[in-house]
Amino acid sequence: MQKMGGICMAEHKIVTIGREFGSGGHEVGNRLATRLDIPLYDNNLIRMVAEKLDIGEETAKALDETTLNSFLKGFVLDPIEKTSQTKGTEYIPPLNQQVFELQSDIIRKLADRGSCVIVGRCADYLLRENPNCMNVFICAEWEDRVRRIAEKFDISERKAAEKIKRMDRERRYYYESHTGLEWGSIDSHHLLLNVSRLGIERAVDILEKIYR
Repeated sequence: MQKMGGICMAEHKIVTIGREFGSGGHEVGNRLATRLDIPLYDNNLIRMVAEKLDIGEETAKALDETTLNSFLKGFVLDPIEKTSQTKGTEYIPPLNQQVFELQSDIIRKLADRGSCVIVGRCADYLLRENPNCMNVFICAEWEDRVRRIAEKFDISERKAAEKIKRMDRERRYYYESHTGLEWGSIDSHHLLLNVSRLGIERAVDILEKIYR
């Protein structure tokens, strides 16, 4: 087994990718998985959770990577309230907690199964004890992010900026509320890559070389 920068590199390796909204982090993960010919897990995790909990995929999506969404208000109950309402019956966690716990279990099992790239969903924290896991955070300059989102969704740059602020806020809150760590911090990642300075292709090159 070879060690590189404190990361144990073996045949069975995992790459987790956290990202700022509009940074191109998902594209980096997708290209990396394609080059390495290993699975990419991102939105497909939601489908797995929805199937397990027997809920609609749209419902699961509303609970994924966001705890600020007003959708949650219909599901989150304080444990004390829940206990009193059920009059001593077994406490059932709110749906958003069930989704997170099941998704976490799925992520750990997928990581045990084989090499893969996992985008978002606190995967770096969930797999923090895995010596063969490389945790990466992708960022980019504000102007580049605004331009990317405006083009992707065919919206004005003003609306793109608003969308970025909202999504970053929700991702930060989701990550920090579940992990107790700072979102995007070097303390919980091995690498922070700025796509504006490197370019997506070079960022993928770097990760591929480290992986191999």
